[in-house]
Amino acid sequence: MTSIATTVPQDGQHPVVRRQLFVASAALLVAGVLLGVSTNLVKVAHNIGLAPLPFLTWSLAGATLLLSGISMVRGQTPRLNRRSLEYFVVAAFLSVAASNLIFFNAVTHVGVSFVALTISLPPLLTYVGALILRMESFCWWRASGVVLALVGTGVLVLARWTTPGASHFWIALTLIGPVLLAAGNIYRTRRWPPGATAESLAPGMLLAATTLLVLITMITPGWSFGISTASTYALPLIGIQAVVFAGQFLLLFVLQKAGGPVFLSLMGAVSAVFGVPIAMMLLAEPALPALLPSAALIAAGIVSMVIGVRACQPIIAKKGK
Repeated sequence: MTSIATTVPQDGQHPVVRRQLFVASAALLVAGVLLGVSTNLVKVAHNIGLAPLPFLTWSLAGATLLLSGISMVRGQTPRLNRRSLEYFVVAAFLSVAASNLIFFNAVTHVGVSFVALTISLPPLLTYVGALILRMESFCWWRASGVVLALVGTGVLVLARWTTPGASHFWIALTLIGPVLLAAGNIYRTRRWPPGATAESLAPGMLLAATTLLVLITMITPGWSFGISTASTYALPLIGIQAVVFAGQFLLLFVLQKAGGPVFLSLMGAVSAVFGVPIAMMLLAEPALPALLPSAALIAAGIVSMVIGVRACQPIIAKKGK
């Protein structure tokens, strides 16, 4: 698979590159908006009494059906072999099941805004991981972006940590989510099955994620994915989240193929731009302490990362084998 970073010449004006950059940018914008909407829907689900685990599990099941139908209509059904099964299970655990289980539960303890801002960290963590694995060459712009965003996150976490009544456990646990997402970004890029398309990989990953959540629920005492019918909004909300998930994860693979792992992970920053204002204006969530300085530092880090796409040496391509 190729990406912007592996194909862009120094002038960046080749028609194929310009088209690829447009596709990646459009996918980044839409996927980021969907991710921001998804985070806020978790808070809505909590407000109507829908628990995070069943909401996540059934929404993923619905998204799996939607994407499976699309892949069948387009003749892009996934190839099932040892390599693809490994890809589905590992990608599902890192990118969907474990990370979203953390975020869906954390929203009710630390708020949408805190979760949305931490989801903006994967680009920086992805770059560090790609640098260690020699998928990226060193770049001062990107290194500066990592430092700025980490300082911004430190300001945010410290302010939240010292807030009276803060849930220290959930603050710490939430910070594990971006690490899982970054690991998933790198894994999916390095192990992309040869010849596979986004339409064939997305439903396989979501099916594996749904299966993992069901198995975890079955072996964990006190956990259930049953849905309370007390609220008439529960099933429609699950349906909406399923559609959002379907679009989000399909575009995630499109973006990954067009833009590479670091560019892909910028969708977390886009989601924060939309998700935080939605939470504050529509869900009446109070502003986080130190929100403006931490958001400004994180934004500066992301901008520095984006500048690095054009200013620095290309990614050292590491194709899946």
